Amino acid sequence: MVKTKVLIRKLAVRFPKSIAYKNHDRRIGLQTGKLKEWTSRIVLALDLDETIANQVLDINPDLVLTHHPFIFGPRMAVLNSDPLKLELVNRLDEALVPVYSLHTNFDEGKDGMNDALAEALGLDNIHPLETEKMARGGNLPQPMAIDEFVKYALLRLDVPYGSIINAGKKTIERVAIIGGGGSRSWRKAAAEGFDIFISGDTPHHVRRDIIRYQFNYLDVPHEVERIFLGQMQKILLEIDPTLEIIIIDQEKVPPVIQLP
Repeated sequence: MVKTKVLIRKLAVRFPKSIAYKNHDRRIGLQTGKLKEWTSRIVLALDLDETIANQVLDINPDLVLTHHPFIFGPRMAVLNSDPLKLELVNRLDEALVPVYSLHTNFDEGKDGMNDALAEALGLDNIHPLETEKMARGGNLPQPMAIDEFVKYALLRLDVPYGSIINAGKKTIERVAIIGGGGSRSWRKAAAEGFDIFISGDTPHHVRRDIIRYQFNYLDVPHEVERIFLGQMQKILLEIDPTLEIIIIDQEKVPPVIQLP
């Protein structure tokens, strides 16, 4: 058991709100409810929504920690436009279950999302990019042909598929990555001499530009960010090993349907 304010303060030191994307993250931190004085049981989820609401309320945790903000944008605008979310907020408030989110501050912070993804890839010399502090870059233990690297990366990132643009070097050694939807940072990775950039949610015109500039890019599902669950559990137990951490991993990668 830990004082909740102490727990939140330690998370804030590691992942300060000041490094969150100011034009992107309007509402990180406490999403709804009121923090309790003490915390002993925490639920971790990538997202909190109606699909796991009953499970969360049955657990009755002292705190729910999510990666994606439960209320993304101005609070009243979100709740007025989303009746299901308003209903869930009311249920959570009635049950006295607070929800706290760490989003792009966790993505950029040391030992956060992108450090965890780079470590999962087995990269050496992991470091933030000079021109994109959220991204992480590093070197493979040994060079790989690009086709070999794609299979290796999907296995290490625990996703069943990806979409490759192999318009650049045929041998991969230097790799950069941003989990989630960071595809537009490919130019920064290319400018810093990386052989391939990995991210997701890639619009058509971004893909076309990557091809035009003859670079390599691996698009992976946004659900790669499920790594948040294990990484945050590790961080929380470093803060207080007596905490009870319950992980709800409801994020499923959408199936790909291919014609024969």
